[in-house]
Order: sequence, then C-alpha cells, then structure tokens
Amino acid sequence: MAQQEPSRPRIAVPRGACDCHMHIYTPGYALRPGASTSSQPATLADYRKLQQRLGLTRTVIVQPSAYGFDNSCTLAAMAEAGANARGIAIVDPAAPDDEFARLTKLGMRGLRYHMLRGGPLGWDTVETMAVRVAPHGWHLQFQFEGSEMAAHAPRLAKLPCDFVIDHIGRYTAPITLENENVRALFRLVDRGRCWVKLSAPYHGSRAGPPHYADIGAIAMALVKQAPERMVWASNWPHPSLKKDFPDESVLLDLLAEWAPDAATRVKILVANPARLYGFGAAE
Repeated sequence: MAQQEPSRPRIAVPRGACDCHMHIYTPGYALRPGASTSSQPATLADYRKLQQRLGLTRTVIVQPSAYGFDNSCTLAAMAEAGANARGIAIVDPAAPDDEFARLTKLGMRGLRYHMLRGGPLGWDTVETMAVRVAPHGWHLQFQFEGSEMAAHAPRLAKLPCDFVIDHIGRYTAPITLENENVRALFRLVDRGRCWVKLSAPYHGSRAGPPHYADIGAIAMALVKQAPERMVWASNWPHPSLKKDFPDESVLLDLLAEWAPDAATRVKILVANPARLYGFGAAE
C-alpha cells in the first residue's frame, strides 16, 4: 500500500478509548541475537504523537519478541506513560512466582505467546504458565497462523484463564466465514473466555486497503457475535512491515464498518479494555 499523509479519524473517538496492542522500541536496550527491530521510529515520544492524532487516552504496551524475557524497555515506557498504560509481558518459565506479583504491581496484565518467527515461549509451556498467571488475574495473549486455529482450539478451550487472540485470528487469505479454522475461532468465542483483537487486518488480506473486505467480514461477524469481548488495536509500529505503513486513522475508521452502532464502538474502545486490562472509569 502506498504511504499517505497521516490523517485524523473520521469516527467519533470516545473519552477513555484504548489502543490494546502496540510496541515500544527504545534505542539502548539490548535485542536478542538475530532479532529485528521496528523499521520506523518507535519510542514512547513517537507513539504519543500517534495517540494524540487518534484521540486515544489509554494504551496497552506489548513486549516485543525482539527483547525476549527482558521486559525492561516495556516497563520503562509503561512507567513513563503512567496510569493510562498497561502491559503484556514475556516471562521466562524459570522465573519465580514472585516475578508475576512484581510485574502485576507494575501494570502487567497478560503473558504474550508469539508463535511466529522469534517467539521466546513455545506451546509446551502454555498449560503450566496459564496456571501460574491465573491467580494474578492475567490472561494469555496468542498470535499464531490462523490456519492452525482448529488444531489448537481444544487446548485453548481448557485454559484456566481468559485468553486473547491477536489480529482477528491472523488468517491467510483466501479465507471465508465457512472455513473450519474460522469456525473454530467462533466456537472459542462462544465459550466465554476468548477475546479477539480487531487489529492488523492487512495481515493475510487479499482484498487489501482501505476496507480489507475479506478479513473485515470476519471482524464484523465477531462483533455481532460477542461485542463484549472485542477490543481494538493499532499494532503500531507495525513491526512485521518494512515499508508502506498503513494510516492508523484509516484502521480506526474501519470500526464504523465492523461495528456500525456507536454504543458498540464505545464498548470496544472503552468498556471492554477497561475490564480486560484493569483500567478504572474513564476520566
């Protein structure tokens, strides 16, 4: 997609709106050997410009796989961002139980499983780590190939805590609502502990911008099925992209297509993130 001058959202962005998935990459923090970083500047100062442009109040900073088990960069950004920030950590399975208590006090609310290239945690740790994070009110956050959804759904359904599926399932096109892997996600949502991030529709879309109609059809159906467990995210700074970065205002405006009702959009942008990540009432 061609780079365009950043715009402002056309939809009304409610007070307390939250970006539920973005990353901070700050120079000076050590990367894992062989890890790649963002292709565009991605400090907290850079993100604040985007946050102001979009009219967002709250944010969830997700630990990049590039930093592995060292959450220092993410924690520093969370501390600087203050009470309107929460985080998703990547924690070494060898860490003591006290580490989860410490991270909870610092604002972490979930454990990240990035099952694509470079993810530090594997499927073999999921059940054990779920038991460890559940007492702290954390959830597990998953990103993996959507073509594996049906295969992994049975184990996800048995987890003792809530879990979040990133990027509308991250399906590879061509994909339809009748696909078994899509149906598997909807069955998980039906069980009541599965949340979905309405984010990064550019992953896998054959229809392309600005509507990403193929992935958008899945997002729209998910909103209709369980609006109380949908959240929105920018996925800034789009670390898997090397160029042609999307206009985040356009991505936010897609909510008007996926959730035509304004009250539902308030739920997705404000109430749902407040419940999932432990924010207080919007000021």
